[in-house]
Amino acid sequence: METMTYVTNILEKIVNIPSPSGYTRQVQKAVEEEAAGFGYTTCYNKKGGLIIEVPGEEKEVLGLSAHVDTLGAMVRSITSKGMLIMVPVGGFMMESIEGMYCKVHTRTGKTYTGTILTKEPSVHTYDDARTLERKPKNMEVRLDEMIDSEEDVRRLEIAPGDYISFDPMYVHTDSGYIKSRHLDDKASVAVLLGVLKDIRESGIKPKKTLKIVISNYEEVGFGASWIPEDIEEFIAVDMGALGDDLSGDERKVSICALDSAGPYDYEMTSRLIALAKEKNIDFAVDVFPHYGSDAGAAIRGGHNIRAALIGQGVHASHGTERTHVKGMEQTLKLVEAYIELI
Repeated sequence: METMTYVTNILEKIVNIPSPSGYTRQVQKAVEEEAAGFGYTTCYNKKGGLIIEVPGEEKEVLGLSAHVDTLGAMVRSITSKGMLIMVPVGGFMMESIEGMYCKVHTRTGKTYTGTILTKEPSVHTYDDARTLERKPKNMEVRLDEMIDSEEDVRRLEIAPGDYISFDPMYVHTDSGYIKSRHLDDKASVAVLLGVLKDIRESGIKPKKTLKIVISNYEEVGFGASWIPEDIEEFIAVDMGALGDDLSGDERKVSICALDSAGPYDYEMTSRLIALAKEKNIDFAVDVFPHYGSDAGAAIRGGHNIRAALIGQGVHASHGTERTHVKGMEQTLKLVEAYIELI
C-alpha cells in the first residue's frame, strides 16, 4: 500500500476512536498494534504514554512525539430534568462545540450518544437564545435516551466524572482535504506510523536510534513531561497553526521557531529549514505565541534536551479542523529527511 494511502486510512481509524485527555487506552492500543505489526518493540510510561523504539546505526537517541489525546469534556452534574452539565477537557471555545454530536462514556463501560446544546437552544422559545454567553455553565448534553429526571440518568449508570467525547465528523474530500475534529494531533500520529512503515519496507536503519513518544495528556499541558532519559534531541510532530499574519498552509509543513514556551533550539530548527530546502519540501516557518507542545512539556519536566517543533498546517485548530494530504506528506518527508531515511 502506498504510504500516504496508509497514512490517511490509519488516520480515519484512530480519529474515530474516542480519546479525550486521560481516556486514551483504546486508541493507544490501536497505535501499539500498528507499531508491533511493523516489528517494533513498545512499552508504556506510568502515565500511559506509549514509547516505540526503532534501532538505529548509532546509540545516540532521537526522540519524536505526537499525541493521541484530544479535546473533550467531563460530566460535572446532572440536572433535575436529566440534562448533563459538563466541564471542558482541554482549551477550546464553547461556540465550537455547540450543536456537536457526542458520546458519554461511563466508568461501568457503557456508552450513550447525545448532543451538546446551550440551555436556551431554540430561538422560537427563548428570548436570549442568540445572546446567551457560550460558557460551560450555560451548556448541557441532551441524551438520546428515554429520560425525564436525574434519577432516570443515574439508572443509566451515568455519573459525574464520566468522559464526554466529540464526534469527529471525518471527511476525506476528492480534492485531498481532510476535515475532522481531532486532527490535532492524530494527523501527526498517522504520519509517524507512516514513517515506521517506510523504515520497515525500505530496510534502511535510521542513523540514530529513534524513540517515538505517543503522549496522552498533551491537551492539558503535561503530555511528554516524562520521556526516556537517553533522548538528546526531541522533535514534537504536532500541527502548524494558521492565522492572518502567519506563513503556514494546509498543504505545507510548518516549522515552529517559537511558541508560548519560548524559542526552539536554533541549530535543530535551522537544520530542519535547510533540509526542507534541500529536499524540495514545501514548508513555512512561523511563531505561535498561543501554542504549547510536547517538546515544551518535556523541557518543563526537566529534561536536558534540544527540541524542535513541526507539523502539517491545520486550519481552525481546536475547532472543526482541516488539513490536506499534501501537508501531511510534507511533514512525513521532513521527518524522514531528519532521520536520514531520504
